[in-house]
Amino acid sequence: MVVRASSRSKMAAWQPRPLAAERGGGARCRRCPCGRRRPGRRAGAEPCWPSWRGLCTLSGGRGNRNRPRERFTIFSVLPAMDRKQKQAQKARPYGLLKPTALGKIPGRFQLHQEALPHLPVPPLQQTLDRYLLTLQPIISEEELNHTQELVAEFRKPGGVGERLQKGLERRAKKTENWLSDWWLKTAYLEYRLPVVVHSSPGVVLPKQDFLDRQGQLRFAAKLIEGILDFKTMIDNETLPVEYLGGKPLCMNQYYQILSSCRIPGPKRDSIVNYAKGKKQSRHITVVHNFQFFELDVYNSDGSPLTTDQLFIQLEKIWNTSLQTNKEPIGILTTNHRNSWAKAYNNLLKDKTNKESVRTIEKSICTVCLDAPMPRVSDDIYKSRVAAQMLHGGGSRWNSGNRWFDKTLQFIIAEDGSCGLVYEHAPSEGPPIVALLDHIVEYTKKPELVRSPMIPLPMPKKLRFNITPEIKNDIEKAKQNLNIMVEDLDIKVMVFHQFGKTFPKSEKISPDAFIQLALQLAYYRMYGHACATYESASLRMFRLGRTDTIRSTSVDSLKFVQSMDSPDKSDQEKADLLRRATQAHREYTDMAIRGNAIDRHLLGLKLQAIEDLVSIPELFMDTAYAVAMHFNLSTSQVPAKTDCVMCFGPVVPDGYGICYNPMDEHINFAISAFNSCADTNAARMAHYLEKALLDMRILLQSTPKSKL
Repeated sequence: MVVRASSRSKMAAWQPRPLAAERGGGARCRRCPCGRRRPGRRAGAEPCWPSWRGLCTLSGGRGNRNRPRERFTIFSVLPAMDRKQKQAQKARPYGLLKPTALGKIPGRFQLHQEALPHLPVPPLQQTLDRYLLTLQPIISEEELNHTQELVAEFRKPGGVGERLQKGLERRAKKTENWLSDWWLKTAYLEYRLPVVVHSSPGVVLPKQDFLDRQGQLRFAAKLIEGILDFKTMIDNETLPVEYLGGKPLCMNQYYQILSSCRIPGPKRDSIVNYAKGKKQSRHITVVHNFQFFELDVYNSDGSPLTTDQLFIQLEKIWNTSLQTNKEPIGILTTNHRNSWAKAYNNLLKDKTNKESVRTIEKSICTVCLDAPMPRVSDDIYKSRVAAQMLHGGGSRWNSGNRWFDKTLQFIIAEDGSCGLVYEHAPSEGPPIVALLDHIVEYTKKPELVRSPMIPLPMPKKLRFNITPEIKNDIEKAKQNLNIMVEDLDIKVMVFHQFGKTFPKSEKISPDAFIQLALQLAYYRMYGHACATYESASLRMFRLGRTDTIRSTSVDSLKFVQSMDSPDKSDQEKADLLRRATQAHREYTDMAIRGNAIDRHLLGLKLQAIEDLVSIPELFMDTAYAVAMHFNLSTSQVPAKTDCVMCFGPVVPDGYGICYNPMDEHINFAISAFNSCADTNAARMAHYLEKALLDMRILLQSTPKSKL
């Protein structure tokens, strides 16, 4: 998912603003999260937002005034705090690293959320004009002329477009977010293909250096402790608020990813979140050799188990599950959603099965202790790990070691490969990666205190009674999964020649540069442009999810057509490249501010369905189908950790491409389907690498010119 192209959203993300003397005018409001200048104000005076007094904390830069500092703000709800808590907060020194030390701040999350703006409904005429513009590079002139007639009819004063627009505007006034419920249902819960490959992304983490069971369990214990440390911030509402372009972002997704699970339904699934109830989850699910265990991760006094305690508990689990379970019950979650819904209802008829399934669903997360992968050469190792994260390798390997409906599943294999897979409905990638960054840093901390070994109860093994009907469901799910596994073509490429530092040195957004390289690679492979989806965050707004950055533009097409043309000079090509990246940046800014076209068009269509009127011809048009057929489905998911997210294509003849731009290299994960003769992940990786290199050579060989 793209955030702002030049600076990504991250925890503790906004930098200190210049002092008043540097910007001219009054002193900066020091104790206010807005950081805005107030002419004539005394420095350190009362904040301009009295209901959002907060504690600004700094990390980094100690002892060196010039070293960059990261800054985050901890808002507090004053009415909910007693005098001692306020005094403790005032007394807390700058340089605080862990906001959890402040203790619980009840109501802070709700206060933050209520202050966020509502998602706007873009102007109808603006969206229709931009829709026609985005169609130009991907459809014929004849098709465009036909669509222009449909748009002209749709936009007539008093016509169907205006009626639907007014319906959307009424909906926006009545709801927290006019889009979020619709999007959750249409994009996820009503989507009937398996979540495996088709919906749930995976993340490939750096290989760990352990090579045995002891190392695997020790790392897993430290990882669980890191998860619980992050959970403390969520529970205490002390999670640092993220900022983008100086604006606070919606933090709701962070509060949806732990203790939640997807539940299959015959026509529509649902999401349950057990973090919201009075009785919070105190356990995780651990899976080993296809066997599920309930592991309590808190002591009786409410303190989380230490790494040593968790290690001992994991050893108990390992030693009681040495043999692989004959019936991999978790395989059922890989099936088509309608098939799984039937099998789910059948499974829960048995009381023991129902209790076991509910235990999995209520758990904070799942930790999968995997068997080692088959040995492969170094050049394909990361690609094989990506496949393990997405689907587990098939029924013969680790796919039965999962419960794919669980929001978060951390995967740790005996050979050092590790990562996660997450169910997409509750969250986009950035909150997941922020959690991962926190956990990875936590696992690097030295263990200073050895905890006393208080005897702990044996983790509970979850039992399942397998009837002949359930066994038959498992066999069908195995067959379908193995077909999916064979069909997925995935390639992880580490582009070592340069990272985001180079485009930045050319005053070009790294994300726009990479997106343009994808356009060039695709054009060279197929001789035409295609509809391209890049995810844009709408988290500037309350309950915001995503909209679409349409990377294929009139400007991008002009550039890719010119790149291999002998009729264009290098200077002309470089100017077209810069113009295209600027156009991408402008579309990105428009999208994150709620003014892109895709969700608005979807809203108009869904409004027609809700109003029980016939769907307008505009949405039945061939051009609309072409525009929504994303041969390139892409997402930038930046992380501090040297990792990469991966996901499957969204159309049978398309690619799924995710990337993490580091300073001096770029991690790419490229997927396609083997069943499509026209797509090939390795071939795309080759053309993408060449496009990136050719674009660098072009910029280095031409002077910068003002566009």
